[in-house]
Amino acid sequence: MRRLILIICFFTPAFFAQSQTWEVGVSAGASGYMGDINPVKPYKFTDPAFGGQVKRNFNGHWSAKVGFLQGRIQGDDAKSSNAYQIDRNLHFRSAISELSLQVEFNLFNYLPGGLPGFGSRRFSPFIFTGAGAVAFNPVADYNGSETELHPLQTEAVDYKKNAISVPYGAGVKYNLKGNWNIIGEIGYRTAFTDYLDDISGRYPDFTITPPASPISPALSNRSLSPSTAGDQRGDFRPRDTYMFTAISLTYTFVSIKCPTF
Repeated sequence: MRRLILIICFFTPAFFAQSQTWEVGVSAGASGYMGDINPVKPYKFTDPAFGGQVKRNFNGHWSAKVGFLQGRIQGDDAKSSNAYQIDRNLHFRSAISELSLQVEFNLFNYLPGGLPGFGSRRFSPFIFTGAGAVAFNPVADYNGSETELHPLQTEAVDYKKNAISVPYGAGVKYNLKGNWNIIGEIGYRTAFTDYLDDISGRYPDFTITPPASPISPALSNRSLSPSTAGDQRGDFRPRDTYMFTAISLTYTFVSIKCPTF
């Protein structure tokens, strides 16, 4: 057995060197959304969020990360300063879950966890982008209860409750000590859907397209003044955006040393 261990250690140094490049961590922060109810405030984070990540550091500048984030987004026309939105009188909330693959670029030659052969800087700003998948499910209050909006087809559209997204953003990372790193970031996600908030186009004509539910007309048109079929309901921009800001604590794995006999 001793001889087998020594043979493995002799012939697989590359494997142990690679094991040093893996990094795992947890995140906590806030989530928000930009779309038909919040069209102009990219800093409006409304709800807590959390997540996790597994990262491969290739060198002091480049790394790839698989990340999971869970949060909530919401919007309410009644809280807007825009007269049209106040009159439209729509609102929504939605849990939101994201799984993504991201590429990070460190502006400085970063040292993740004191790894030999990597950079020498314990601090670095970074930027990132990638691809992701997001799941959502907008709900609204109706007659004192929370009601899912997707089955109601409030615009006579049966949209999907998941979509591809493109994450992008920036942050800073700092090697606290040894294997431990702290990372702060803010990131935006362009979602390939306009229905995160259940709002997109025009008020439907339920006399032509039968409503999916008896309450569909009531939740489709909650305007304080008369609105008719064909009137503008959304802002006509084709995609909604959601965002996260988070602080992450990560741990970089060190190599497994071979025993001395």
